[in-house]
Amino acid sequence: MQKITAAILISTMVLLSACATVKGVGKDIESVGQAGQDAID
Repeated sequence: MQKITAAILISTMVLLSACATVKGVGKDIESVGQAGQDAID
């Protein structure tokens, strides 16, 4: 039972950190696109 609980907790932590990383990458790409747009204008 403890192994199952530990596995669930670790899986949840990995999924949450991956989600945060994907959001961060999306924000970085958005800021680069905005900077390029500002340079063109």
